[in-house]
Amino acid sequence: MLRFPYLLPAVVAALILPAAAHAQDVPPVEAPSETLPAPEGPLAEGEFLLEEEAPAAPVEINPEVTAILEQMDEVIKALDAKAMRTGNSWQFTLKERVMLVVTDTTAGRMRIITPIALIAELPEGAMARLMQANFDTALDARYAVAQNLVWGAFIHPLDTLTQRDFASGILQTHSIGETFGTTFSSGAISFGGGDSGAIFEEQLKDLLEELEKNATT
Repeated sequence: MLRFPYLLPAVVAALILPAAAHAQDVPPVEAPSETLPAPEGPLAEGEFLLEEEAPAAPVEINPEVTAILEQMDEVIKALDAKAMRTGNSWQFTLKERVMLVVTDTTAGRMRIITPIALIAELPEGAMARLMQANFDTALDARYAVAQNLVWGAFIHPLDTLTQRDFASGILQTHSIGETFGTTFSSGAISFGGGDSGAIFEEQLKDLLEELEKNATT
């Protein structure tokens, strides 16, 4: 099995993700104890831009989408009471891993992302291994590349997003970050009769039960 060195003890000094045609508000990532080298080009040190266009003016959000956003907020706060919300996007920590949720309410899309590794420090054959994982073990959350980093990403339409979908997306994205370099697994399904699938389902069950408990108190 292809294995990777531990690449990112502290991954990003600041993360800026403006939307192309619609505003996507993302909270800043706190400065790490170790400073990464500045990327090539005009960006400042530690600054990562996925898109260059300026954010559009805020638009009115319909009540259905507002309700979904509040359900998303409940899930995130159940995982991290100190989660930071900026507009309709979030930054939080799940078992010491930085997680971000970015929404585009006009286009009706959301994504959960987590930074994983510097591309420049990946060993030979790493990209092929990531593509293999995307085909079978990464499932709904996938490996992706942007701004010289490998990311975990889960993308879903907002209007059909259920609380269970969102909770599952967070756990899967977290899992592919944590298993990077070993099993490359989202945890939702395991092949060969392993235990990962059952462990994932138990985690999801516990989270949904906690949300239900909070809703009744």
